[in-house]
Amino acid sequence: MQININPNFSEDSFQIQSCIKNFDASGELFGDGKRNKIKLFNINEIQINIKSFKVPNVFNQVVYKFFRKSKAKRSYEFANALLELNIGTPKPIAFAENFSFFGLEKSYYVSQHLQTELTFRELVEQPNYPEHENILRQFTQFSFNLHQKGVEFLDHSPGNTLIKNEHNGKYSFYLVDLNRMNFHDNLSFNKRMKNLSRLTPKKEMIAIMSDEYAKLYNKSFDEVNQKMWYFTNKFQEKYWRKRRFKQRFLGKN
Repeated sequence: MQININPNFSEDSFQIQSCIKNFDASGELFGDGKRNKIKLFNINEIQINIKSFKVPNVFNQVVYKFFRKSKAKRSYEFANALLELNIGTPKPIAFAENFSFFGLEKSYYVSQHLQTELTFRELVEQPNYPEHENILRQFTQFSFNLHQKGVEFLDHSPGNTLIKNEHNGKYSFYLVDLNRMNFHDNLSFNKRMKNLSRLTPKKEMIAIMSDEYAKLYNKSFDEVNQKMWYFTNKFQEKYWRKRRFKQRFLGKN
């Protein structure tokens, strides 16, 4: 196994390697672990989060060995790139890859675990969440900052932004699940609006986000709202079409 550790955590290198190597037998499971498995470990006074990616299919094993960076390596590199841009994400600690003769088998991404109060998902599911509109507007400001810096976060979905209450009405935002991301010199208006399309199907939330984004982007509310709602509807139609196909032909929910 090839293990690459952030130089800032070199003093904890032995313990980090031990956690990765003993991932299956130790650690505290975080989340349901249905797809990729995440476990928490404590080293010295730091709690770390290790994400074990599922073994790719045979084709992708070859792709990840010879033609494309693994999800673990991309997550680590993208986290460092975000921090260089002063964009919130848990501190990247390490990534590990286990290659066979044929290709990539297991891979792991290690980051510092963040304790936060909520994710964007709670804003969607709990319309009466305290300071709901304030958080939503600050989240929109965060997303606008991403776009201004040329970051296209392809998994910009409800569970992938951690939200921390800094009190006095201030909130901080941290991106997770980082392996799909593009960096641009400039993001077009359409790309910006499409990038927000996976977050919520609720028209009232889209209206608040549009209002805040329009102020920041120097466009009219109507123009932003129309475009954001257009891409949201397109995403929802595609999502539910895919769900119906799986239920009908694959027997999956």
